[in-house]
Amino acid sequence: MRTRRLVVASLLASAVVATAGVAAQAASPEPTANPKGQVRLSDELTLSRWAYPNTRGLVYSRPTSKAHAIHRLKWLTEDGLPELYLVLSEWTDPAGGQWVKIRVPMRPNGTTGWVPRDALRQYTVVHTLLVVNRTTLRATLYKDGRKILQVPVGVGKASTKTPAGHFWIREKFRVSGAPVYGPYAMGTSAYAPTLTDWPGGGVVGLHGTNEPGLIPGRPSHGCIRLRNSDITRLYRLVPRGTPLHVI
Repeated sequence: MRTRRLVVASLLASAVVATAGVAAQAASPEPTANPKGQVRLSDELTLSRWAYPNTRGLVYSRPTSKAHAIHRLKWLTEDGLPELYLVLSEWTDPAGGQWVKIRVPMRPNGTTGWVPRDALRQYTVVHTLLVVNRTTLRATLYKDGRKILQVPVGVGKASTKTPAGHFWIREKFRVSGAPVYGPYAMGTSAYAPTLTDWPGGGVVGLHGTNEPGLIPGRPSHGCIRLRNSDITRLYRLVPRGTPLHVI
């Protein structure tokens, strides 16, 4: 009888342990795309952070390597310049792994994803914001929340609209041998719903023009045109990684 009681007690103990294990699993579900406890790194208004990739690693829909991979980090933009990613927040998983939520330059516009922290290099901080208003046809640059420059722009015509959304400046370069783009250009993370006149098959850029009389207006295939004097000023004041809000 004593032996039988010991066996029963052992079976009951095993059942309790198994039940506790199931309860623990239920209490620790797979992280959602927006897990609690995130630390915000960018408000995309007065303080934002960006980083170059450290690997060609995968970008996941949730902060776990078991999630669906939606993209892969890239070294270069469509123009062959160093790619950079706007960093939104950080999250530490129960095992201590650090994950970073980023904006991803791809279609559809506005895509976000997660990468391990070591997939990115050190953060760079910017305090600027560029807002392009497609109704007033004005581009306004803010620094630390204060307006420092406003200039007229040309945006996409009705059949090739400049897309609205939250983007960022991915690249900057001087233009030579192509007067249609003016003296300077800045590539963004926005992709037009139709192909634009910007290299790379749909990437929306800010650039100068050889037709200043069309600005302000809606003359473009999706890009944002500025008078050459204005793109020259904006180019000097806007650092890479600056958030761009098109409204």
